[in-house]
Amino acid sequence: MSTGRNRTVIAEGRFLRFARYGTWEFVDRRNVSGIVCIVPVTPEGRLVFVEQFRPPVQCRVIELPAGLAGDETAFSAEDLAEAAARELQEETGYRAGAMKWLTRGPLTPGVSTEVVDFYLATDLERLHDGGGVDGEEIVVHEIPLAEAEAWLAKRLEEGVLVDPKCYMGMYFAGRG
Repeated sequence: MSTGRNRTVIAEGRFLRFARYGTWEFVDRRNVSGIVCIVPVTPEGRLVFVEQFRPPVQCRVIELPAGLAGDETAFSAEDLAEAAARELQEETGYRAGAMKWLTRGPLTPGVSTEVVDFYLATDLERLHDGGGVDGEEIVVHEIPLAEAEAWLAKRLEEGVLVDPKCYMGMYFAGRG
């Protein structure tokens, strides 16, 4: 099946599409309008991380809250800031009083078409414990910004993987 411009779909799953452009093979997400990553900072200056088991790497991973926009019928018309607010609340239990767009960029441009929009979430109000939806089993961690780098290093030593976006989050959280 060809999709134009020398792009050929090789295989499709429920959520992903494997394609070829010329000789380059890559993956893209199906049925999403965007991807968001949130840098949540509590009024006390704590950076909020999430931890969950990720089957592709067969390990627990420390990450920033993140998610997809437009991936479900109920959210098909939401803009990226709305998706960021929703994902923050689902995963961490926090509602942001302020959501500021930070930057946009590709995650793994050599293998995926994913482009992520990053948001700084501040003036957080705790509504519930978080944990995600549909059995995600997310653990929420609130770490003082000044201690975050050492905490992440300790978690790595313990065998937990750390998504490098966490370090980017520390940078943006420090800039306010």
